[in-house]
Amino acid sequence: MSDAAIALKICGLTDRSQACSIAAMGVQAIGVIGVENTPRFVEEPIRRAIFAALEKLHPDVERVWVVADPSDDALQSALQGEGTPTIVQLHGSETPERCLQLKQQHPTVRWWKALRLRTQHDLIGLSSFEAHSDALLLDAWSPDQLGGTGHRLDPNWFTHLHEQIQANTVWWLAGGISAEWVSELLRVASPYGLDASSRLEAQPGVKDLNKVRALVQAVHDNEPLRQ
Repeated sequence: MSDAAIALKICGLTDRSQACSIAAMGVQAIGVIGVENTPRFVEEPIRRAIFAALEKLHPDVERVWVVADPSDDALQSALQGEGTPTIVQLHGSETPERCLQLKQQHPTVRWWKALRLRTQHDLIGLSSFEAHSDALLLDAWSPDQLGGTGHRLDPNWFTHLHEQIQANTVWWLAGGISAEWVSELLRVASPYGLDASSRLEAQPGVKDLNKVRALVQAVHDNEPLRQ
């Protein structure tokens, strides 16, 4: 990717064939959910099959496993064998200290910390995670789900984000990402990447490929708007 390009992650995949079809569209990352009792949760055999297929057919596409407060044993198992993630996205109540601990224990894996924001004031807390995560993912807070709600954050919150985090901090924006919002969003916010899920679906875990294609095209068409 060039410095001006915007990365795109499609999250909540549950099917190997669909994951590979979307990877072939030129996205940078595919996400699979590992949080039980959520609409897009994928059991280990299917997760490994999806990641193994991506590693074989689309090795440049990041394989992101989304978890919440995982145990050391669960991580140790998931990061060994065939069909492993290249990135673990922490979507629970992990502290900066826990993020650092995991980075030190598993240095070959990259660690993203997802932070769910209720108000613009919550942006103040981002700095404590910067040094302990490889990237931050900013999502809208919901009382019912950790993610995949389709709720959007106000993009104007991020106009002065550079004043609160370091210039080299990688951050992704999630929450309600879809083709029709890209132009408006990128006029005021400048994330490294966009993370899309529920607004691209025919039903939870099943993407509408036409909506995914439209988002890929919208990101491509609006790249000059990136600040």
